Amino acid sequence: MKERDLQRDNEETQRAWEKNAAFWDGRMGEGNDFVELLIWPATERLLDIAPGQRVLDIACGNGLTSRRLAALGAEVVAFDFAPSMIEHARRRTTEHAERIAYHVLDGTDVGALLALGEGSFDAALCQMALFDMAEIEPLMVALSRLLRTGGCFVFSVLHPCFNHQYMTQLAELQDRDGAMVTTYAVKVFGYMTPGVARGAAIPGQPHAQLYFHRPLQVLLGTAFRQGFVLDALAERSFPADHQQPGRNPLAWSGRFSEIPPVAVMRVRLAPA
Repeated sequence: MKERDLQRDNEETQRAWEKNAAFWDGRMGEGNDFVELLIWPATERLLDIAPGQRVLDIACGNGLTSRRLAALGAEVVAFDFAPSMIEHARRRTTEHAERIAYHVLDGTDVGALLALGEGSFDAALCQMALFDMAEIEPLMVALSRLLRTGGCFVFSVLHPCFNHQYMTQLAELQDRDGAMVTTYAVKVFGYMTPGVARGAAIPGQPHAQLYFHRPLQVLLGTAFRQGFVLDALAERSFPADHQQPGRNPLAWSGRFSEIPPVAVMRVRLAPA
C-alpha cells in the first residue's frame, strides 16, 4: 500500500463513512448478530473492564460500544472521523451520557490523539475498524503513549486469513457414501500482500468504502514496533446451529462454523 496516496485514501474513507452514516446507524442500531454472538462477548472478556476505568473507544461509529462500556462503569472517551456518525452516537446516548465524551477526530492524526491525554487511559478499544483505516501506524504510536502502565488495546477485525477481498465463499456438492452432502468452504487466492479494495460493510449501503487488507505480520507488526506484545487472541465463528432464514445461503452462519470470519486480539506494552 506504500505506493498509494494515503491522504487521498483517508479522505475517500472519511467521505464514504460520512455518506453512509444514516444508513449504517439505521441498520446497525445497537448491534447485530456479528456483534452479539462473535465480537462483543470476546471483547468484553478481554477488556475485563472495572468501574471507573478510563477507556478510549476508537472509530466508535454510532457509539454502540461506547454505551456498552459506560454501562459497565467505564469513563469513555470516544471518537470517529465522520461528524454524522458522532451526531448519531450523541442522539442514541440517553443513558450514562455523563460517562461518555464524544469527539470528531482522525485516528491517523498523532497530535490530535495525544491531546486526549497521554498516560491517562487504562484501556483502548477498536471494534471492526482497523481495516477501514488508510494507515494504522500513527494510531499505534499514539496508543503507546496514551495507555497507562499495564494498559491494553483490544481490537476486532475481519479475520485477515479468511475474510477479505482475496477470498470467495463457496458450496460444493459431494456424494459421500451414497448421501449428497453440501460442503461450505472459503477459497483464498491472496493473503501475503497488503491491498486495498472497495466494498460494502452492509449490502445496499449508499457508497462503497475502502477496505485495507493487512496480513497478520503487518497488522501485528505495526503494534510490535511500538513495544506492544500480543497476549490474547480469540478467533470467532458462528455456532453450527446458527441459521438465519432469508439470508444468502453463502452468508457467514452456522454453515461456516469451522471458519472464523472475525478475530479479536489484545496487545499490551511490553515491560521496559
